[in-house]
Amino acid sequence: QVQVVESGGGLVQAGGSLRLSCTASGLDFDSYAMGWFRQAPGKERERVSCISSSGRVTIYADSVKGRFTISRDNAKNTLYLQMNSLKPDDTAMYYCAASRRPGQPVTTRIVASDFGYWGQGTQVTVSS
Repeated sequence: QVQVVESGGGLVQAGGSLRLSCTASGLDFDSYAMGWFRQAPGKERERVSCISSSGRVTIYADSVKGRFTISRDNAKNTLYLQMNSLKPDDTAMYYCAASRRPGQPVTTRIVASDFGYWGQGTQVTVSS
């Protein structure tokens, strides 16, 4: 059974930093693309960042480019999202997800439906 668990959310002031972590078990972690998504109240789910199984390919939403960094440690089955220069608009529930199938390519066309395993989310709140 696949389990995806996020951690690291919290309350931070604008301009601050947080690092989210996500562990995935029950699958060959190093074969799956991974992604971070977020959803704020009353808004649609947004793709934040994705990373290929090897870690060589990464994509970012324009809204976080230059501030967030996605990375993975395949030896630890762990995905990270380093978030710097946080803004109140970054406030949302952040979800980690593993691709629906191994070998999923990561391009700018990747969407939420390409991911089949989701965590329960970790809340990030940025105060002004």
